[in-house]
Amino acid sequence: MSHESRTALRVCPLCEATCGLTLTIEGTAVTGARGDREDIFSRGFICPKGASFGGLDGDPDRLRTPLVRTDGVLREATWSEAFDTIAAKIPALIHEHGEQAVGVFLGNPNVHTTAGGLYPPLLLSTLGTRNVFTASTLDQMPKHVSSGLLFGDANAIPVPDLDRTAHLLLIGANPLESNGSLCTAPDFPGKLKALRRRGGTLTVIDPRRTRTARLADRHAAIRPGTDALLLAALTQVIVEEKLTDPGVLAEHLDGYGELTEAMADFTPEAVAHACDLDADTIREIARELAAAPAAAVYGRIGSCTVEHGTLASWLVDVLNILTGNLDRPGGALFPLSATARAPRAAAPGKGFALGRWRSRVSGHPEAKGELPVAALAEEIETPGEGRIRALIVIAGNPVLSAPDGDRLDRALADRLDFMISVDPYLNETARHADVVLPPPPPSQSAHFDFALNSLAVRNQVRYSRPAVPLEEGRMDESEILARLVLAVGGRHGTPPEAVDNLVIATTLAKAGLPESLADGLTGRTGAERRLDLMLRLGPYELTLDRLLEHPHGIDLGPLEPRLPQVLRTRSGRIELFPAPIAADLPRLRASLDAKPAGLVLVGRRHLRSNNSWMHNVAALRGGSNVCTLQIHPDDAARIGIGEGDTARITAAGGEVEAPVEITDSVRTGVVSLPHGWGHSRPGTRMSVAGAEPGVNVNQLLDGTLLDPLSGTAVLNAVPVSIAPTR
Repeated sequence: MSHESRTALRVCPLCEATCGLTLTIEGTAVTGARGDREDIFSRGFICPKGASFGGLDGDPDRLRTPLVRTDGVLREATWSEAFDTIAAKIPALIHEHGEQAVGVFLGNPNVHTTAGGLYPPLLLSTLGTRNVFTASTLDQMPKHVSSGLLFGDANAIPVPDLDRTAHLLLIGANPLESNGSLCTAPDFPGKLKALRRRGGTLTVIDPRRTRTARLADRHAAIRPGTDALLLAALTQVIVEEKLTDPGVLAEHLDGYGELTEAMADFTPEAVAHACDLDADTIREIARELAAAPAAAVYGRIGSCTVEHGTLASWLVDVLNILTGNLDRPGGALFPLSATARAPRAAAPGKGFALGRWRSRVSGHPEAKGELPVAALAEEIETPGEGRIRALIVIAGNPVLSAPDGDRLDRALADRLDFMISVDPYLNETARHADVVLPPPPPSQSAHFDFALNSLAVRNQVRYSRPAVPLEEGRMDESEILARLVLAVGGRHGTPPEAVDNLVIATTLAKAGLPESLADGLTGRTGAERRLDLMLRLGPYELTLDRLLEHPHGIDLGPLEPRLPQVLRTRSGRIELFPAPIAADLPRLRASLDAKPAGLVLVGRRHLRSNNSWMHNVAALRGGSNVCTLQIHPDDAARIGIGEGDTARITAAGGEVEAPVEITDSVRTGVVSLPHGWGHSRPGTRMSVAGAEPGVNVNQLLDGTLLDPLSGTAVLNAVPVSIAPTR
């Protein structure tokens, strides 16, 4: 039977660029996807991930019904059975062992769904547990911590004003492959090319000659892990040569004198050996940055997931501040999303604190309410009061994404009393669950970018209702998570809309508004009513109805200066040299004399993937999206290994074997393996990924290397040894 073809608009949920899509739909199947040329943000741009939307959406390996473990075997079950099981297990376990007996892991895809932005905070408050782990301590937590210390708000992250800057310095970032991160920018490649066309300068600091580096005016192939040393040297030059010009920021700064004194030791000559960069080159980079009429420094995962990740993230903004480029057009500004709180008058805030509690076993300090993912296995394994006995994983796969996945794999299999996974796939982590709750495919889900709009390079707002009706037997993700909140909180059987109604009533009360205003909210679902309220209370006083009248989105204008209203520090000022940073600087000084004698490992991203959760889409496999060990020709010759040979890679956490790709795109002394692979464990249902599993690079890590301020795992600049397997 043939179905008439139609089109529907959708914001792509597959990476941080949030491009607008036009889907082609036949019946209920998505048969094509192209860029939406009328989208007010992406203007028709699309990448291979967006073009493969239909393949991911219709993946036959996606789970369609809940799974419940019976007699050790996962079987298909009804939604009622699944939530009955949860309601019988979690409240009883909390009653017997306390709140800390339940751990929660939130994965990266949570920021790509409407439900993921609305319900996990309610789950955490209902459980009351401090055993919270997220993908942030495998990625961006250093930026949250540095922003919290500088500005008093861990979510106040300035982004480069790509459309107006004259000079962009990228460190540890490869947006031509990643499409940007902590910087929501459709067509990042096009924006960099436009920068070059208008006479601007692009400088890239990266140990690999990435696609982004090949586009740059200057590429400095730094030694991995020394990003903070280089940034400190750039700061030292700008201070020493009296190139600082904070402008209007000067009246909002505390700690300038202490900062400049602390940077005195980090001269270009002092860091050159460790960074393996020429001192004159470092001075030139600093001078070019300071001389630019408008400039922005932007650092990402390569500079975050290293031993000094928080210091590097802090110094990125220190440079933006000292050159007067923070909070000014063409520099780095703070976005203002449509669902943000309306701006308030500038005033001191509560500030940001680290280490308000510590992990039970190793005493890791919390950061932003989270503990390091690297500590999850030991918190499950180690006997004693507060041991994690139940784990709830929402849209995550820490067996592949966290250090020493084998250890975590064993802990999940042998030491948990109960586990819940909310995931569309039976992946390497979900295979251990006692209950698996699968959300529907994205075509059947509404979409709003709560987190990513707060990182966008232009203020805008877009919303997509489901492109096709919810398939019979499926449950909307918002309802799944609302029912989960009720089940773990001892309210199983309460209608799920009660969760949304409570949030709406609480929000109105905090705003000092009458509860009767809830009656005027529009929307087909509780999630839509909550969105409507957030829009109404937000800085632009929008409504859901108005947003629905603009299916291609509403442009809210370029980023604008927002200081000092953004500041939430106790002083009400930018605290340029906070105490935790000062306490960590001696560790950075000690690294001046440290230079690894052998090879170090770095990760890499592929344009055709997003961590581990897109490896089951056949259309995205192949090309550059392969799990190979990249090694420089000189290092390969020295080791005696050839193109296509199999290499044994050994590090503190173990060893893996991978095919060799010889390329001069990596500098000497550096090898690279991509993140998110290793789909070889039994009991999963990911046939495409399992056919070409690759190896798990994180198995080379034992979890002991962390950035101490943020608890972020060191995933880059890891010492390794390489040998041929023959």
